[in-house]
Amino acid sequence: MAGVVGGASVPIRMWADPARVETAAMEQLRNIANLPWVHGLAVMPDVHLGKGATVGSVIAMRDAVSPAAVGVDIGCGMSAVRTSLRAADLPDDLGRLRRRIESAVPVGFSMHDEPVDVSPVGGESGWDGFWGRFGELHEGVRDRRSRALRQLGSLGGGNHFIEVCLEQGGADAGRVWLMLHSGSRNIGKELAQRHIEVARSLPHNADLPDRDLAVFVAGTPQMESYRRDLFWAQEYARRNRAVMVSLVQRALAATVPGTRFDEPISCHHNYVAQESYDGVELLVTRKGAIRAGSGDLGIIPGSMGTGSFIVRGLGNPESFASASHGAGRAMSRTRARREFTAADLVAQTEGVECRKDAGVVDEIPAAYKDINEVMRAQTDLVEVVAHLKQVVCVKG
Repeated sequence: MAGVVGGASVPIRMWADPARVETAAMEQLRNIANLPWVHGLAVMPDVHLGKGATVGSVIAMRDAVSPAAVGVDIGCGMSAVRTSLRAADLPDDLGRLRRRIESAVPVGFSMHDEPVDVSPVGGESGWDGFWGRFGELHEGVRDRRSRALRQLGSLGGGNHFIEVCLEQGGADAGRVWLMLHSGSRNIGKELAQRHIEVARSLPHNADLPDRDLAVFVAGTPQMESYRRDLFWAQEYARRNRAVMVSLVQRALAATVPGTRFDEPISCHHNYVAQESYDGVELLVTRKGAIRAGSGDLGIIPGSMGTGSFIVRGLGNPESFASASHGAGRAMSRTRARREFTAADLVAQTEGVECRKDAGVVDEIPAAYKDINEVMRAQTDLVEVVAHLKQVVCVKG
């Protein structure tokens, strides 16, 4: 831990150097720490400015939750699965594999023409009950069922990705992994936006320093409504990733027949969980952070040209058993598009089969923090299980 910052109602426990965090992000952290419902705040090494709450923050609240602190991509997270393949088993033409993955999984604003058959999806059951609860969601989204069905198993855009990776070093060097990053798609966004507006209108939030920190409090119908929709959207995000894992597995197996797959690892990094710390039941919001309880397997990705890590949590209570969710942005998308060109992207993604056009320049590796520095800053939160380097990256 880099240290503890005072000057707020609760200490701000930081795994980042406060001197290297943007002034605006530090102000956000102080605003959060001064909320009357906050029990504690932990800041991850990938921290950067966000909307309302900083990305890379873990906010433990008593009987309250801030929907904007969770964010609009409810349940966004990672999945990864180790395969039986080695690097030499992959085809020489990785472009063909990338195109096969892109044909299987819609990216950007695209969705499936018809809902995906989920019967082959391993590890997920209870589909009828899950969709049966759709009619209980906020009335403003109840006509979105068809869209939500067809977006299940789709990637989205921005920093979401699908990758084929190679394990680095050790006895398993060259082992092929599949990895992907996505969330609850449009249905999660719509639910979040509706509840954020409700929270802003509540009288107890009138004097907050930032309207985006508006909260729901326990024992109110607004809180119950949000929790119902929040947990449904988190489940949608998990199931969305599971469906995509299945589709990508099929694409790889069609390219390299006989491929076998281990059980997938999956973790949210934009979500709320009810957990107990210091003998107190708390609602813990991880916005750009993963749960890193003792023994928990997690995924911490870098940028599209660097690498990623499979980790095992150490259960550090000081961080509310959390760790970073990735490298974290070092600059805004607007600044990245202003400072870099497609030629820069080509140079920085050398050796990776991926898009190299102006449309994804804002995802250039230089726009992100150094993932190795981020990992060094949290050795008391996680231990590395595997270091991966991508050879194929699919983006929307």
